[in-house]
Amino acid sequence: MQSMWRLGFLLLATFPALSDVHAQGGPDLADITLPQGFEIEVWSDEVPNARSLALGSAGTVFVSTRRDGRVFALRPRLNDSPELITVARGLKMPNGVAYHDGDLYVAELRRIHRFEDIETALPGVPEPITIVDDLPSERHHGWRYIGIGPDARLYVSIGAPCNVCERQGFGEIVRMNLDGKKREVVARGVRNSVGLTWHPDSGELWFTDNGRDMLGDDTPPDELNTAARDGLHFGFPYCHAGEIRDPEFGGRRSCSEFTAPAQKLGPHVASLGLRFYNGDMFPEEYRGQLFIAEHGSWNRSRKIGYRISLVRMINGRASGYETFAEGWLQNEQVSGRPVDLLFLPDGSMLLSDDHNGIIYRISYSSPLERGLDG
Repeated sequence: MQSMWRLGFLLLATFPALSDVHAQGGPDLADITLPQGFEIEVWSDEVPNARSLALGSAGTVFVSTRRDGRVFALRPRLNDSPELITVARGLKMPNGVAYHDGDLYVAELRRIHRFEDIETALPGVPEPITIVDDLPSERHHGWRYIGIGPDARLYVSIGAPCNVCERQGFGEIVRMNLDGKKREVVARGVRNSVGLTWHPDSGELWFTDNGRDMLGDDTPPDELNTAARDGLHFGFPYCHAGEIRDPEFGGRRSCSEFTAPAQKLGPHVASLGLRFYNGDMFPEEYRGQLFIAEHGSWNRSRKIGYRISLVRMINGRASGYETFAEGWLQNEQVSGRPVDLLFLPDGSMLLSDDHNGIIYRISYSSPLERGLDG
């Protein structure tokens, strides 16, 4: 269906460095600890509430927001900060962005839009085509995450509209054709996934899931899940992290009925975006490993998360969980909140931070490149 609300997007508002787009400050980067040889820098500080990231074939980075209602494009410039272009504004929680075959897909609360041949049009913006307009209207966990799978179909998370409840049509990951048709459920029992990715070799869907609240500081863990086939149920609201029966709904089903997590993550870390590393810049030990952005806890007596974690993979299966980058949490004070990850063609990592409106770049240089012996 063709969108009829072009003016709502302010398609002419495409000039970089708009006066209402500004950095909100940020952490002292010296506080961020990384493995030896890695460095972090601010790549862009002009996207307020920067959330999900998508990479265009010409190198444009598309950035969503949640509270701000806008979607941006960042075009790299030689020896300068990226050019900022407003793609859309006036949307309701436009958290989801995905790029495929020249087109940009944007998911807001109830609708999904397609901007065709987007990079060719920039700094202009093509008129959006609305392909879906009937997603649930509940705002709680209504910030959609989207991705295009290796099957060239669009995947969308539909979070539960509650802390814990039993509602049909929620707590699912669905997929559809790129025109929004032939919608079907891929996974059920998923409380609130804000990160989808696919294994580079097997093509399996992997996703994070935020565990329920109000069961204590250390219960339940967040989950890293993999859907080896369609139709699996991952437990919510009956069972959490594969073995913890919910005090309200757990008596209705057995945990043995559900698919256990591929890896338990930290409790209440708010695990969001995730990506497998398949680049050439990082050391070989990181190739094929899974990085996760942890947004950080909100209801724990001592905060946790606010970091990038790393899930070690062996033969395509999760085998361990560790910290890769931290320092946005210092003595219970929060200086940043990681949201999503993206790997650039040169192999470096981008990381969005919606607390500061910053996108960081993490790169690696070898001892020889750093002028060190050994």
